[in-house]
Amino acid sequence: MGEKDTPILMGLGLDNKDGHKRLTQAESFIIAGGSESTHGRLTETAMKTMEDLGSRAKDLRSVEKKELTDLLRKNLPDP
Repeated sequence: MGEKDTPILMGLGLDNKDGHKRLTQAESFIIAGGSESTHGRLTETAMKTMEDLGSRAKDLRSVEKKELTDLLRKNLPDP
């Protein structure tokens, strides 16, 4: 399977009012936009979720939608 076939998780922050353009990219996720706080929360959530998947010997190709949703909710930091 080629690089173009690799799934990624994408987070999009829509609350940016300070004019900064934020982009965080990793092998398995991309976080774009958002305020500093929102962007940080989205990035932290994605990182922890990918760590959890790795500890379960899974990736975005092998995880079920419900399991991924549950992990994302579990890893969402408090506001």
